[in-house]
Amino acid sequence: MSLHDDAALVLKAYEGQQELRQLYLDHLAAHPDGMWKSCADGHITASALVVDAEGGRVLLTLHRKLRMWLQMGGHCEPGDASLAAAALREATEESGVAGLALLPGGPVRLDRHHTPCAWHLDVQYAALAPAGAVEAISDESLDLRWFPYAQVADVADESVVRLVEATRAKLGS
Repeated sequence: MSLHDDAALVLKAYEGQQELRQLYLDHLAAHPDGMWKSCADGHITASALVVDAEGGRVLLTLHRKLRMWLQMGGHCEPGDASLAAAALREATEESGVAGLALLPGGPVRLDRHHTPCAWHLDVQYAALAPAGAVEAISDESLDLRWFPYAQVADVADESVVRLVEATRAKLGS
């Protein structure tokens, strides 16, 4: 199955944010290249919020280009077997944390935002960090830092705050 087909199936199964979900599905239907950075009309991206559920905190990256505290994520690549695999790859690469595991049940939420390259139609997952996880800054980050849930709103924008809230609801915390 192609990454495009996998993304369509993931989005069809996603039960939240109906209007935005439909916009993503319409984008994929209209753009055979809608998964790739080369699609100038926008593209599906994959991200994952790295969570230490036991510690009640999340790992955010200070994005090198955007200079904002964000969850890990980015563009899909041809080697990604699925949208979930793309999110997990991005989270692992950008956090340096080995042994991340995506929260079961598919994406946590969707977020559409404009970036310097195009519209990103982000499919957002949550990844649980193993006990004792040690982060390592990648070349895409200026900094990596663990933030208690309650401090995220002090450093990050509303999209990250909504992702943390949705993740906490899914975790039951």
